[in-house]
Amino acid sequence: MRKRSLLLCIVAALFAASLFLGAWGTPGRAQEPPAKPAADQPKTAAQQFKNIQVLKDIPADQLIPSMQFISASLGQNCEFCHVEHALEKDDKKTKLAARKMIAMVLAIDKGHFEGELAVTCYTCHRGQPHPVATPVLSAEAAKPPAHVHDEEGEAAANLPAADRILDKYLAAVGGSDALMKIKTRVQQGKIDAFGGQFSVGIYSQAPDKRVSVTHPPTGDSVTAFNGEVGWLSMPGGFHSMTAAEREAARIDAEIHFPARIRELYKNFHVRAGEEITGRQTILLTATGTAPDRPLLQLYFDEEDGLLLRLLRFAETPLGRNPTQIDYADYRETDGVKIPYRWTLTRPNGSFTIRIEQVQQNVPIDEKRFVAPSEAPGH
Repeated sequence: MRKRSLLLCIVAALFAASLFLGAWGTPGRAQEPPAKPAADQPKTAAQQFKNIQVLKDIPADQLIPSMQFISASLGQNCEFCHVEHALEKDDKKTKLAARKMIAMVLAIDKGHFEGELAVTCYTCHRGQPHPVATPVLSAEAAKPPAHVHDEEGEAAANLPAADRILDKYLAAVGGSDALMKIKTRVQQGKIDAFGGQFSVGIYSQAPDKRVSVTHPPTGDSVTAFNGEVGWLSMPGGFHSMTAAEREAARIDAEIHFPARIRELYKNFHVRAGEEITGRQTILLTATGTAPDRPLLQLYFDEEDGLLLRLLRFAETPLGRNPTQIDYADYRETDGVKIPYRWTLTRPNGSFTIRIEQVQQNVPIDEKRFVAPSEAPGH
């Protein structure tokens, strides 16, 4: 039953945040807010949820992403610390220990790193419930991840400038003229996740509207962004996207992304990238100007210039939650090259979309882009 619940969670969270606690509607139902703040003041975690002791003053919509970060850092699900269906209870020692650890990490960062999140849960845990205190003798296990410097001037010599990389990317997909002619795109295919396969339809409209509908046996799951608001719905649940989730969904929804990336992001840093599926890459790190716009790492094929991997990072009060999308099987459709297969990976799992049919510049019912609360009769 738990495996099935997790599968439906991942299907429902297609292209957006995979949410915590088994099903993304759970936090709101399990913990009623004890008091309502003023209408013009966003709720804090302590106002939205019961028995918050450490992260009281963070925005309420940042509590669940913070829990996601802890879950990924320890490689455990919610019940490792929480009593199932009674999340506010303090019955488990692991929950009490977690509070102490969160306070410790925040104090270290405040006292030694000027508040920057240099030390996080993952620094010690590395995906395990218990940190390893003794050095590992295995050469492979002991190998640390590659360290990435942020300072200017660290880029490898002889790499092309960011503008040249982005120009090559735009040319590789067909060029600006061909790309800008695409006003709508309808894709039909399959999603593979946890041993199951379901049909999926993706409806995109320029510049930044996108709705995906998956069809599991229990009923349709919808992930949508209409350029202003985003939402996820499935039988028995509904979730309005937070500001950070909307910005992540906006990147996915940009039908003209290769042409518009320099409007969305202003600062780029070039480095040598890793090898992906046998192809050497160039890594372009992009930081945006919008407050909630996610940091991006873009891996471009060094030879043909196509985008092979996109990593985006959602900021939380405890650290960054990563999402990785690997693109493959590029095909030319109406003069524009698009991936017919992509795999989305997060610390709690991954799924793959395989496109079987693409139609472009076909009518799409505008009702698809209307949030349920905006629909007539609501």
